[in-house]
Amino acid sequence: MKTMRELLNWGEKFALENGKEDSAVKLLLMHVTEKESYEILADMNMSVSNDKVEEFERYVKMYVENNIPVQHIMGYETFFGHKFIVNDDVLIPRFETEELVANVLATYDEVFDGAKVKVVDVGTGSGAIGVTLAVEEPNMEVTVTELSEAALEVAKQNAAQLDADVTFYQGDMLQPLIDRGLKFDILVSNPPYIPLTEEVDPFVKDNEPHLALFGGEDGLKFYRQILKDAHKVVNKKNIIAFEHAYNHKEAMAELVRKYFPQSKFETLKDLNGKDRMTIIINN
Repeated sequence: MKTMRELLNWGEKFALENGKEDSAVKLLLMHVTEKESYEILADMNMSVSNDKVEEFERYVKMYVENNIPVQHIMGYETFFGHKFIVNDDVLIPRFETEELVANVLATYDEVFDGAKVKVVDVGTGSGAIGVTLAVEEPNMEVTVTELSEAALEVAKQNAAQLDADVTFYQGDMLQPLIDRGLKFDILVSNPPYIPLTEEVDPFVKDNEPHLALFGGEDGLKFYRQILKDAHKVVNKKNIIAFEHAYNHKEAMAELVRKYFPQSKFETLKDLNGKDRMTIIINN
């Protein structure tokens, strides 16, 4: 048997020596021992059973040597305080996207003041945005769209696991909504936004679906597609919210002025001070 301290020290050293993030090692130890971070810190001298030691060491090697994301090893990522199933069919939810959700909830309070609204999450992937909004705000009736059937299946599992009432449509961006003549008060999307020409970390490129990463030659393909047709699926009073690349502030502003010239909009910074979200308000 080994102690928590011994396992953590070995794993972190092994990760750093091989150019990997050592913070991921603690996540794996939390997962294997079924303990929170504070419990591990309090129990550093506690012995860990041999079977759990073997499991932990195997997982660390999968992460460090086989380049497998920790979230895929564990089978989930925590997003907005909820556990979301993730696998190689969906993008692993990022911290920045939690900020998008928080800003959508705040803007909803400001514009709709607690009224019942219809919300659509376009290109939902794992369901992180749409499912979280449905869980966090009971007055939001949430619909999601997703082109990938495999990703949509993951989103459905997440909604079921979190007891979220969400409607799912398989199809390309807004098309399933246009086909059904549906209208919404809030449209939110975190579409693929990496330009095809941009170099991507192999750790990401080799493990996450390219469909969820790349957004055409300049990374703006799906923003154009959504904004061009958004008037067909939003009510007169609406909120449209996007996450986007930090260097696309001006390009996003141009698109908004082109397709929604009368609208108020602003670009919000994430916690790292990067221009990460654009929110359009029509009221």
